[in-house]
Amino acid sequence: MGSSIERLSLGRLERYSRGLRGFWRSYSRNRPAVMGLAILFLLTATAVLTDLLDPYNPFGIYPSEVLLPPSFSHPFGTDDLGRDILKLVMFGSKTSLLVGFSAVFIASSIGIIVGALSGYYGGRVEDILMRLTDMLLIIPNFFLILLIVALFGSSLRNVVLVIGFMTWPGTARLLRSTFLSLREQEFVQAARVVGASHLRIIFRHLLPNGIYPVIVNSSLQVGSAILTEAGLSFLGLGDPSLVSWGRMLSIAQMYVRRAWWMAAFPGAAIFITVMAFNLIGDGLNDALNPRLRER
Repeated sequence: MGSSIERLSLGRLERYSRGLRGFWRSYSRNRPAVMGLAILFLLTATAVLTDLLDPYNPFGIYPSEVLLPPSFSHPFGTDDLGRDILKLVMFGSKTSLLVGFSAVFIASSIGIIVGALSGYYGGRVEDILMRLTDMLLIIPNFFLILLIVALFGSSLRNVVLVIGFMTWPGTARLLRSTFLSLREQEFVQAARVVGASHLRIIFRHLLPNGIYPVIVNSSLQVGSAILTEAGLSFLGLGDPSLVSWGRMLSIAQMYVRRAWWMAAFPGAAIFITVMAFNLIGDGLNDALNPRLRER
């Protein structure tokens, strides 16, 4: 008995290992996607290690170093308060990644539940959930997020929750369409015949076979969430207790002719980060899409 369980566990581990090797083989063929993944690892390491490696105070004032151009001691220059732009960009990476991943986790969780239920059950359940989804889709997201944050406060928690709760409809519609094409397949009919429960069919059979578009879409949504947070901070509605690339750009407006570096480097950080997630999404599509994988 013990040996058979051990063989079963080893067999599963071997299948997972083969699956991961196959995924990486497909993903690594897309060189730009590998570059995007490398950028993400660098940003994550920067966000995690910034506080540990450098006890720099990003809210300090250094009068003797105001508006210094890029140099060996300050590679990205300094801002109007004498703060090092490179260190501010590093601190800002933590805020951007935290908002991006947290908001997309919330949006994906809601979207998966709504899309799975509407796509599997259909009928009245689908009508109710899709009307709610359509109602949120026709409202301009950014302006509604702007209004809600202005009314309820601009703390990091509020920003994450609002972005997450306002961006799930795209995921829901995407998964619903996938479930509609899968729910009449033979493997689903076989699961029904053997008496599998609805929840087991949804989460054990349908979701693993239809999740790849959601994964690709979520990687793109991270970049969108980072842009939304930067836009809120640019307008003065970001969390004032955290360093944000959008807030840095907002301050840089007043000094753009005297100190171009104040806007150039946080702007480049936003561009590179969003580009990295778009490249990763393209690579995930190549690696997870069964039609592309068969070529």
